[in-house]
Amino acid sequence: MNVHNAKHSIIQNSIIIYLSLYLFSESEGQHKFKKMNLSNLKPAEGSTKNRKRIGRGTGSGRGGTSTRGHKGAGSRSGHSTKIGFEGGQMPLQRRVPKVGFKPINRTEYVGVNLDVLQGLAEKFNLTTIDFAALQQHGLASKNDLVKILGRGEVKAKIEVTAHAFSATAQKAIEAAGGSIVKL
Repeated sequence: MNVHNAKHSIIQNSIIIYLSLYLFSESEGQHKFKKMNLSNLKPAEGSTKNRKRIGRGTGSGRGGTSTRGHKGAGSRSGHSTKIGFEGGQMPLQRRVPKVGFKPINRTEYVGVNLDVLQGLAEKFNLTTIDFAALQQHGLASKNDLVKILGRGEVKAKIEVTAHAFSATAQKAIEAAGGSIVKL
């Protein structure tokens, strides 16, 4: 669509919107406004096209091979190219280098650091931090496995319950007089 046609269709559409409440009709020499309803709706001029009807004889211009060309897989019924096929060019999925490995049966933990635990203990005056407390404060969701990690330090004496602990986190909690419980 060139610029002239685009401007023309914008003007047309704005006129249609302007007259969307009332359609103009003339009866008995007087101008009347007729209310718009479902029976007199029609799309904007030029906004709809007739579909391409193929295989309807040579006179239609789309008979014979019905726009499929001569011979080959593309002319046969049921032919479709596979997903990602790029016409014989090496497809993107095969061009991109593959790096790393993730074992299928790995266990993923949500990490919670010691400074976060210390912050919870101070802010909410907690002595025991368990999975329910972590869930309540948005640090874990119900199907997560939680691992306590060793960043920061713990000053409060707290009992921490989690699925796993790093060695540094365990030492720091026990050094502060707390205890750990593994789920």
